Amino acid sequence: MTEKIRQSLRESTAMRWTALVLASLSIFGAYYFNYALSSVKPMLESILGWNSEDFGTYTSSYAWFNVFLFMLIFSGFILDKLGVRKTGLGATIVMFVGTALNYWAVKHQFASDAVVHLPILGDMKAQVWWSSLGFAVFGVGTEAIGITISKAVVRWFKGKEMALAMGMQMAIARLGTALAIGISIPLAINFSVTAPILFALVVMLLGVVSFILFSVLDIKLDKSEGTANKIVDPDDEFKVKDILLIIGNLGFWYIAILCVLFYSAVFPFLFYANDLMVNKYNVDPSLAGTITMLLPFGTIILTPVFGGIYDKFGKGATIMIIGSLILILVHGILAIPSITLWWIAAIMVIILGVAFSLVPSAMWPSVPKIIPEKQLGTAYAVIFWIQNIGLMLVPLMLGIVLNNTNPDVAPNKKVVKVGIERAVTEALNGGSLTAKDITKIVDKASGAAVDSVVQYSAYTPVEESEIDIKNVENSIYSVVTKSLSSVSTSGNKEETIRKVAAVAKDAAFKVIIKEKLNLRYNYFFDMLIFVGLSVSSLLFAFLLKIEDKRKGYGLELPNIEK
Repeated sequence: MTEKIRQSLRESTAMRWTALVLASLSIFGAYYFNYALSSVKPMLESILGWNSEDFGTYTSSYAWFNVFLFMLIFSGFILDKLGVRKTGLGATIVMFVGTALNYWAVKHQFASDAVVHLPILGDMKAQVWWSSLGFAVFGVGTEAIGITISKAVVRWFKGKEMALAMGMQMAIARLGTALAIGISIPLAINFSVTAPILFALVVMLLGVVSFILFSVLDIKLDKSEGTANKIVDPDDEFKVKDILLIIGNLGFWYIAILCVLFYSAVFPFLFYANDLMVNKYNVDPSLAGTITMLLPFGTIILTPVFGGIYDKFGKGATIMIIGSLILILVHGILAIPSITLWWIAAIMVIILGVAFSLVPSAMWPSVPKIIPEKQLGTAYAVIFWIQNIGLMLVPLMLGIVLNNTNPDVAPNKKVVKVGIERAVTEALNGGSLTAKDITKIVDKASGAAVDSVVQYSAYTPVEESEIDIKNVENSIYSVVTKSLSSVSTSGNKEETIRKVAAVAKDAAFKVIIKEKLNLRYNYFFDMLIFVGLSVSSLLFAFLLKIEDKRKGYGLELPNIEK
């Protein structure tokens, strides 16, 4: 038995799959938090006063440090120099710190006019800035752990079920995405808008523990192969000049550009998908995540399946082409304005999950066929860095386009909240309810009023220029005040909060309907952006296949060595 272990711990099926699960759990929390706030976008607007441009800034901030400070590239250098264990542990700690800063920013009550003065960028809402800063720090750790786990999988599964292992790793990570989309709204509604972030903090801490356990197993792998104290041959060490070899490889560029285009057509879509379901398909906000989470759940099942097919039968470049074609179909149908049936959207999300399983299942295992292993950490880092450029620019562009093509939606939501806030505060101030209770009532009432209008109303909204905003605010204030005059605030506090919020919501709803206030986003132009990205990804998938034929990388060949 001892002799068998010394041959290599990775020859044990149980050991290499245990290592995979432990490493993957460290990124599970990252995938959860990445989408925790995107699911509650309407609440960020109704409760915190954000708009779509603020949300776009927040989602794009994930890549700030990775792109502008080249933190991802440095992470690749560190990974190739220090190895998987030290890099991974540092990355999980950085993720926890970034999440903690984000939690503080969203929970902290900034003054309504508090701004941060930034060079070149100008003024930014203080809460948006600090929340984005935390998300940016989190992004550094997430991308570092991403490339670390990719290299760890290659180390443990080279010559074996590598594509299946990478598919399983992505499946475990995307369980986090599915969880975020599925539970963030219920957590926010039943507790507070900060509850999804607090949950992320707990999961992130568990991720640190999981990676420590993986590191213990990885040390045993070194010992089993007799490499624990081995002196590395200078010719096998990564050298900075090797990056020139990476960026001079045309096949590398095709797969890197395909990566950024494909992921930019999927990940930013998930940021906005819940809001799209509510605004275009009239889905109940509390159920919108149920449709969106079909995408990651589909990938959880299918990515390992397609990875296993690639391992046994090859056809990696062809798989990427098929996935890109499906992407075009899905975004094209979702972009059609006249299609507003929720079940069609649900079917498209499921099909999108198929595309999102096909391309990554073949793309990531193809990189080691193009790039030597000693350069692999840096190669993954450069690909992730290019991907982060897309993940920074595309969400920001989507937010700006959505805000500018729907200029009256966010201000109208603010008017609804201000009107309700004035009425509720005046009616309840000095009574048995605390300021915190009153804030809770205002948040519940304003959020529910907006959601009810978006879900149930079918009127043609009045143009912004034809509405007297101040008059609408005063009307909401007057009607809500009158409705609350007959509401008793005695008895059980929680029941009182629920009752007062419901009355305020119903009163505000009547005014909004009467004034035909526009509270619904039109996503048509944003969906056209996704279509353009999908078409471009197909082009580079074809170019990659042509380059594979020319250079003989073996992308169409099986991964399992016989």
